[in-house]
Amino acid sequence: MTLTGAGGVGKSRLALRVARIVQRAFPDGVTLVELDKIQDPGLIVHSITAALDLHDQSARTAESALIDYLSGKKLLIVVDNCEHLREACALIVSHLLASAPDLRVLATSREPLKAPGEHVWPVPPLSVPEDDGRLPQQPASQYEALALFQERASAVAPDFTLTPENQQAVVRLCARLDGLPLAIELAAVHVRVLSPVQILARLEDRFWLLTGESSRVLQRHQTLQAAITWSFDLCSELERIVWARCSVFPGEFDLAAAEFVCAGDAVASGDVLDGIAGLLDKSVLTKTETGQTARYRMLETIRHFGLERLAECGAETRLRRRHRDYYLALANRCDRESWSPHQLQWVKRLAAERANLFAALEFCLSWPSETRTGLRMGAALWFYWLACGFIRDGRHWLDRLLAADTEPSHERARALMVGGWATILQGDNTAGVELLNESAAVAKTVGDPQSAAYAEQILGLAKIFDQDPAGAVPLLDSAWESHRRLHEETAISLIGCAMRGLAAVMMQDLDRAAALVEECRQLCAPHGELWALSWSGYHQALTHWMAGHLEETLDTARETLRQKIELNDQLGMPYCIELLAWVAVEQNAPQHAAILFGAADALWKRLGARLSGYKTWLRWSDERRDRARAALGANAYDEQIAEGARRLQRETPRFLIEDSTRTGRSAPEVSAESKLTRREREVAELVAVGVTNREIAARLVISRRTAEAHVENILTKLGFTSRTQIAAWMAEHGDLRAGPRGHSGASAGPLPVTRGRLES
Repeated sequence: MTLTGAGGVGKSRLALRVARIVQRAFPDGVTLVELDKIQDPGLIVHSITAALDLHDQSARTAESALIDYLSGKKLLIVVDNCEHLREACALIVSHLLASAPDLRVLATSREPLKAPGEHVWPVPPLSVPEDDGRLPQQPASQYEALALFQERASAVAPDFTLTPENQQAVVRLCARLDGLPLAIELAAVHVRVLSPVQILARLEDRFWLLTGESSRVLQRHQTLQAAITWSFDLCSELERIVWARCSVFPGEFDLAAAEFVCAGDAVASGDVLDGIAGLLDKSVLTKTETGQTARYRMLETIRHFGLERLAECGAETRLRRRHRDYYLALANRCDRESWSPHQLQWVKRLAAERANLFAALEFCLSWPSETRTGLRMGAALWFYWLACGFIRDGRHWLDRLLAADTEPSHERARALMVGGWATILQGDNTAGVELLNESAAVAKTVGDPQSAAYAEQILGLAKIFDQDPAGAVPLLDSAWESHRRLHEETAISLIGCAMRGLAAVMMQDLDRAAALVEECRQLCAPHGELWALSWSGYHQALTHWMAGHLEETLDTARETLRQKIELNDQLGMPYCIELLAWVAVEQNAPQHAAILFGAADALWKRLGARLSGYKTWLRWSDERRDRARAALGANAYDEQIAEGARRLQRETPRFLIEDSTRTGRSAPEVSAESKLTRREREVAELVAVGVTNREIAARLVISRRTAEAHVENILTKLGFTSRTQIAAWMAEHGDLRAGPRGHSGASAGPLPVTRGRLES
């Protein structure tokens, strides 16, 4: 169904209201996709997948991945503001509906999409009394337009109310505004300084200027244009400048961004806040708060009005370039700080700035002279593309930028490396290796040893994924030596250390793997780095797994999953959940294992290939899935798989961390000591000697939040309420470090080990 109507008639608000009312009819959820932030039809599917939190990392097309994800789901997608991409939207919506019979789409557009099977619902304006010079017969609250005016006016002037003296002016005003909600809201905010009669008189002047005396009936787009123009004219000179300049932001923005973009040409940076405050008062801007930061946004109709003002004075390109410069600096700063304690903040910040980042990249592609800057920005955003799970978006922009600027350069060398890395993570090793080889060649041509080392490192990763870990070792070691020689300490170089550990794991050289993992952890700790640390934790858990140390595997995998959840690492979370499921199978808990497999599968479906298509891991997983199915029976197993997916949708992945302790080990009574995992015993020992959570995190090379979670778990498991009780309990029970550790279960573990290497 498409809701149609003029701008400002309330299509978006009606769509959201309908979605809230019917959401219970859609067990797989209701998702809002806002298209006003994009201009490129090629990004429509990407916007839908982002709204669905679908981070498909396979090499298939984005539309194929989306269709596969939607098949079998009973889901409502609200697609808002389609008019500028109407033909492309119609095509995509038609494909999705044809492939997913239980999918429903509610769209908003100024005109129908003309898609097969479309139902069109013209959204009417708000009800208004007859403008016949008499007071309405019914109470004002019965007329939607008058009720809205009253509500908005009293919000800015609490003593305002409709009276016999002002009601006729309000009736005529609402009628003159054609009952358009946006126009009425823009007018109502002025009751703080003008009476309804004065507002009406000034608005009448604006209508006359736009249409001439002879025009008695205005088209609705003229009505809205008149209301917005009138509101613009009532602004101060500073407010009009800030309005026009802020229109280059396609999404939300903060004060720092506004000050950078809007300052200049007689507007001081400090004046921008005054302009924003005035625009908030006039309902031109809306404010939301994210954490401790205020962010602002314009409705799309108001934003387009501002862009028209910029174009009239010839300033649009200059302001878009300033907008690009701000977000280029933001990308470069993220690149520099991607191995710092600020990683978690960057995960949230980049997600909030998605629309602005895309607009900046689009500007770079709009001008041949800017494409190299675009390459620099696209490569600098590697943390967003790769660590935050937006690999497909990264490929989209990097492919376009690389095609637009083919000359050898430092920027091209690094962009090729990031693009090659993303391609490998999508499972297309052949294409990824081609990009990486070109990156290495370009880096050699332009004298860029840093990009050359990065390309060599990711080529090592490609070898691992190609079942050749032995071939990866010299590449990874050579790249590591180059990083050391160049004093290159970054998140990319640190993940290279983790990759060396993975190669050792897959070669079954567990002693070297453990040493490399520990080296990576020690390098991450001083910088508060979490991303490479979390992957080294996963590789450490794999090392314990291959050595048959199930308790250590469980502890490390749970801790790593906490880190992945903090980072919102879409790729890392299902890896950890899979490993927890393997442990559950080995510890004779097939029901819990099936729930874990179900949760992992739900995440893999969003990402694409399970376990990145790595054959060794797939074999390990399939073997344990078969064992769980055999233990439960096919029907019960499928039921638990479905339950895992349902629970993941209802709850956050954190439920898997606590549930992972329920591994079916039978004992009539569990001693207090054995209630605590190995890591929790270590934390309890530190609590007992007065170490703070911050110091615990530093000593154990974990995040502060993880340390806090361990302390909370200890208090819960022991039935305590204070750290003093933990200390007393530790004093009573003595040193627990010699307590039960090592293997668990009847078998020696999943794989036989001799001196750190797998037996043949």
